[in-house]
Amino acid sequence: MNAVVAAVLIMLVLSLCRIHVVVALIVGAISGGLVAGMSLESTIDAFNAGLGGGATVALSYATLGAFAVAIGKSGLAHALADKALALVGKQDEGGAATGIRFMIIGLLVAVAMSSQNILPIHIAFIPLVVPPLLYVMAKLHMDRRLVACALTFGLITPYMFLPVGFGGIYLNEILLANVADNGVDASELNVMSAMALPALGMLVGLLIAVFFSYRGGRGYDLKLISQTERVDVKYSPKTLIMALIAIVVAFVVQLWLGSMILGALAGFVLFNLSGVVKWQEADDLFTEGMKMLAMIGFIMIAANGFAEVMRETGEIASLVEGSVATIGENKPLAALLMLVVGLLITMGIGSSFSTIPIIAALYVPLALQMGFSPLAIVALVGTAGALGDAGSPASDSTLGPTAGLNVDGQHNHIWDTVVPTFLHYNLPLLGFGWLAAMVL
Repeated sequence: MNAVVAAVLIMLVLSLCRIHVVVALIVGAISGGLVAGMSLESTIDAFNAGLGGGATVALSYATLGAFAVAIGKSGLAHALADKALALVGKQDEGGAATGIRFMIIGLLVAVAMSSQNILPIHIAFIPLVVPPLLYVMAKLHMDRRLVACALTFGLITPYMFLPVGFGGIYLNEILLANVADNGVDASELNVMSAMALPALGMLVGLLIAVFFSYRGGRGYDLKLISQTERVDVKYSPKTLIMALIAIVVAFVVQLWLGSMILGALAGFVLFNLSGVVKWQEADDLFTEGMKMLAMIGFIMIAANGFAEVMRETGEIASLVEGSVATIGENKPLAALLMLVVGLLITMGIGSSFSTIPIIAALYVPLALQMGFSPLAIVALVGTAGALGDAGSPASDSTLGPTAGLNVDGQHNHIWDTVVPTFLHYNLPLLGFGWLAAMVL
């Protein structure tokens, strides 16, 4: 068996068996290296060499977690939750309550999409916004699997389709640049046209989750939520205004210096200077915030080690070449196999942004040889890269929602986030990505 396929399957099976994701990544990486014929020592060396690539991301998430706790201290998110709870108290369990559910889902999708371009803080908003809403969601019997799907949709679809913010990096600086480097003239291509059908697939998946899969209710323990997420946070106009100012300052510093770490630190220091966070509380709050998102950082670090072992095996290329041998001149089968291989690679690496450079060098010459148009090639490579971001145990697009939804221990990362997002987004992406390759 191909080493990459073996490593990804082992990692996924262990994760589905509720083995911790970090352990699953380490075991999968070592297994993949050994299957490829690497020695245990060289496999471990490759894994260790890749760990440094996740350090910056891990530290970014840790400091953003501290900033999130400070914002929580200000009461901003709880003020919004109190407004929603007041609306729930005035409504019955019929159509009005359903309307509030849709309003919450729409708000979370909008905020998630904005976190990719308007205020590019990625998943950092989730521990700010989601935990204070858990009590309201439980009162409305909202299924958290639906919330996970809504958040993941908002985190992935904008960078797939809109060339601004993180989308500008993914579509212009990574996708089009790598396609051009491998022989396609991308100067006149409209990347939004190429990715429109795949993005439509994401929307179809969201609508299925909202109106079919999770439209029923699901019960959660309100007492457990109250014990882990405070619902009586005190706030005042001063604390709310300072929270808004701190968010703006963090945003400006991040754009100015290009560092999420310094942006989050600037916001946290402002909370200290304003008195919203007392100096004697600052150390404990900062530690609490770092712990909140530190697990995501460790998983991202382990995922970088996994990815480095997969590269060192040299079997990503042989995986593609083996698929080519079965294709012949069959373009529909070629498109499908390229997408499936992209899914496997991204599921293991956990990052669409890291997958594109790997698969573009392999896919573009093959697609050109088989007669795919430049627009179809962009759609193929872009979709193959995005496939697996939803549904990967090591992706921040699934880790982020879990971090917000599982603060009370009532939301399982694999079965309540990874599996639902895999089914609702990867399957439609396969279908719509294949269609895009065929019609463009």
